[in-house]
Amino acid sequence: QVQLVESGGGLVQAGGSLRLSCAASGRTFSTYAMGWFRQAPGKEREFVSAMAWSGGRTDYTDSVKGRFTISRDNAKNTVYLQMNNLKPEDTAVYYCAATQSFRISRLGTEYTYWGQGTPVTVSS
Repeated sequence: QVQLVESGGGLVQAGGSLRLSCAASGRTFSTYAMGWFRQAPGKEREFVSAMAWSGGRTDYTDSVKGRFTISRDNAKNTVYLQMNNLKPEDTAVYYCAATQSFRISRLGTEYTYWGQGTPVTVSS
């Protein structure tokens, strides 16, 4: 079992930055691939970024490439999403998710564990 708790969301002006954190319980955190997803009001959940358990492979949706960076600290059981140059269209609830897989995936259905989400609002 893995429990995930996100933090770091908030209100920021366009062009600003936020760093989201996702703290995981469980001694096997280092064996899980981690993902970040978001859901804007009235829209479906969408993939944002993912990182393999080793940290060697990452993936980003096109709209955040060059602005967002995913990282993890297995010693702290934490995965991060550094978000720079935020835009109003980044406004959403951000969720982290974990899957005990060597593959990273953009499909939410492949992730077993989910956090409760942290809201991010970017004002123009």
